[in-house]
Amino acid sequence: MRVDVLDKDGGKVSELDLADDIYSGEIKKHLFYEVVKMQLANRRSGTASTKTRAFVSGGGVKPWKQKGTGRARSGSIRSPLWRHGGTVFGPQPRDYSYRVPKKVVKEALKSALRLKVKDGLLKVLDSMDIEQPKTRLALEILKKSAPSNALIVIDGENRNLNLAVRNLRNYKIIDARGINVYDMLDYDNLVITKSALGKVEAIIQ
Repeated sequence: MRVDVLDKDGGKVSELDLADDIYSGEIKKHLFYEVVKMQLANRRSGTASTKTRAFVSGGGVKPWKQKGTGRARSGSIRSPLWRHGGTVFGPQPRDYSYRVPKKVVKEALKSALRLKVKDGLLKVLDSMDIEQPKTRLALEILKKSAPSNALIVIDGENRNLNLAVRNLRNYKIIDARGINVYDMLDYDNLVITKSALGKVEAIIQ
């Protein structure tokens, strides 16, 4: 299996052989659900909090005596039955994060790459360096390879490109070490430099 390597103008400069053990296997879409669910859970802040009757201020004095009033007995105005009372079984700060096996994450990444290749949405560029951090210059490159939207994967730091892309709503740029299933599925196209592709393949093998 081969893929074209493009230059900044969208022209073919060479071909790249793709490893069969990564790109020719089964697309296991059920793993997308497991890994994306984990990623979204790990992003949750878990700071939602409510006060039980123990933490609501006031209510230290019994509202009326136990017997003889004809009213229902009551020990505190902060009972959950009362207005302004405590909350029963409300959310408390907690950690929602968890992990799935590393092999599952790697297999999901492989499946995501296979899906992009199958649909013709993987675009490999020889280089994405730009002379100045200008959005116009980045768009000139991106419109020729991914006109609608794309996840851009680069190898290492590229300050000019990062500054140029950060204001674009339909494009996101990440380092090869941060490749993940959620971002790959969130964008139609996957634009990746030749060197970054090699690093991604080394990570998931």
